[in-house]
Amino acid sequence: MSTPFRRVASAVSRAGIAALAVGAVAAVAAVLSTPACTGRREAANTPPPPDSMPVVVLETSMGRIVMQLDRNRAPRTVDNILLHLGVNFYDGLIFHRVLRDFVVQTGMMTPDGMVRTSNAPPVAIESENGLRNVRGSVGLARGDDPNSGGVQFYFSVRDNPRLNFIARERGRWGYTVFGRVTEGMDVVDRISRVRTATVNGEEGMPLQPIVVTRAYLAVPGAPGSPVPARQ
Repeated sequence: MSTPFRRVASAVSRAGIAALAVGAVAAVAAVLSTPACTGRREAANTPPPPDSMPVVVLETSMGRIVMQLDRNRAPRTVDNILLHLGVNFYDGLIFHRVLRDFVVQTGMMTPDGMVRTSNAPPVAIESENGLRNVRGSVGLARGDDPNSGGVQFYFSVRDNPRLNFIARERGRWGYTVFGRVTEGMDVVDRISRVRTATVNGEEGMPLQPIVVTRAYLAVPGAPGSPVPARQ
């Protein structure tokens, strides 16, 4: 089976992660592999705000996607994503992995093929949090090691139960879900249907780059800011 996700080994700074404090598979095992890549590195040093359900906006070349993250269920994952948002890590990256009726993924590559990496340590898996890989969910990509997630994440275009946590003892950890799309699922659907090609053995690369022009944390109450979804 081809591998739906890719994740670059993340090694933003240990000091920055420490500052977060407390707030702070083979069919599916092969779903993520971790190529050794080099490229632009980013470092973060500003802790994210203590919002338990932060709202993140991705402005893309195909439209806006709004996602609400769940820090209560996936605190380490959410803190890591927000830490990288704080240094504009995702700005200018593309959706490098697009698999029709499955997932679309970002967090690794620029339009010119440059790989952007982080010097932050990997995030321990939080897939036992009760959140499921359903349509519109946001999940953390990882390698074969369940605790190797970093900066790459994906949107599920459909319900993907085979990506869910099943059991530790059988090594079927699944993938951490840490949020959901609250606006712009039509954009995700359009991205999932673009024409793609296999490049250097990697399937799902869009023929025309789909760029995250800006990724940012929405400020509650600010003019034009998305409204958090009701639970």
